[in-house]
Amino acid sequence: MRKVSISATLMVFCAFASGVAGAAYPVYQNYQGAQNVPMYQQQYQQQMGGQYNGNYVAPGYVQLPATNSTVLTVNSAVAAAPTRVTGALPQVGSSAAAAGRRYYQPADYDRLSDTGLYIGLSASYTASIMGSMKADYIGETSNGNIIDYTVPGAFAAASYENDTMIPLQVSLGASVNNDLRIDFSYTRYSGLSYPNKIYTADYTGVANVLASVEGGAITANTTMINLYYNLDSYTGYLAGGSLRPYVGVGVGVSLNTIADYVVYDSTFYTIIEDLNSTVGEAGLLTGVSDIYAYHNGGTNEQLAFMLEGGITSDLGGGIKLDFFARYANLGRVKTSGSIVLSQTEWLSDGYGSEVQADYDSVFHYTNWYESGRLAMVDIGARLRLQF
Repeated sequence: MRKVSISATLMVFCAFASGVAGAAYPVYQNYQGAQNVPMYQQQYQQQMGGQYNGNYVAPGYVQLPATNSTVLTVNSAVAAAPTRVTGALPQVGSSAAAAGRRYYQPADYDRLSDTGLYIGLSASYTASIMGSMKADYIGETSNGNIIDYTVPGAFAAASYENDTMIPLQVSLGASVNNDLRIDFSYTRYSGLSYPNKIYTADYTGVANVLASVEGGAITANTTMINLYYNLDSYTGYLAGGSLRPYVGVGVGVSLNTIADYVVYDSTFYTIIEDLNSTVGEAGLLTGVSDIYAYHNGGTNEQLAFMLEGGITSDLGGGIKLDFFARYANLGRVKTSGSIVLSQTEWLSDGYGSEVQADYDSVFHYTNWYESGRLAMVDIGARLRLQF
């Protein structure tokens, strides 16, 4: 009987203590009080010199009168809630004001980004060639007379000609950041030449004789430093984020070479002496025909620049593919200014007729330059391997 009384007394005491503790210390749902009780108990024991009885109010909280609700007032000294946004990165090119809270996976962000060193190889097709060769000696005079085309085999102008030109480019570069990259490139242009036919001068100096041309291949070896900028921060996603537009500009030096070429005019003939006046005087020069004009080529360095626009797609494994259209201005192509003229001579036989001489006369003209601007529009693709 005595044991039952003691048990009942202990149960009443525990229930009363729980009620007192609940009234004295309101519970905050997110507060893990049980983990901090040992610390509070130690503080209480040190300050009060007694045993912890559950009546201690934690620092930063204010005890309120007992009500039906457990409202908790937080001391101003408590730190504010964190403001850092966690989770996936915002979509590239999105505007928080226009697009709201739009997200994409970090894997997509890494896939589109330009980072680290890269090497590139491109091939393109020249869709348009601009410029033409012109005679630098147009307007020159001799003894007050204009001598434009008095040299047989010289011409006023000739447009470039090509069947197929495939410029090849090798580049080495690095990304400055996710939007900007820079590289050094070497590009070779070949397969360009003079046309097969040009208009050259007749014996009066009028450039209306159609002559054939052989040779005159043009090549350009161009080295540039290029800067490219990604535009997706302005344009947003293209094709669901798989395409990234960009623009580029470059400047450098182009080594332009034109090979030797020959202008042959088989129709050329000019009378030097009237055959009727050469009767009885054999060996007099009566006429000149069959002009061969050997134009010496040349090589010169020129300032070059390019403008490029395109889109980039990721193929995975650090490989990116650029589709681009490029305007390249390579400066001037210029000959060495030397023309060697060979012509067939006709002599009087003394009887009112003429015979071909057993030799050809040769003349050498210097400082007779021919030059022209060279520019083109290329359409192509570039593979880039990033490290």
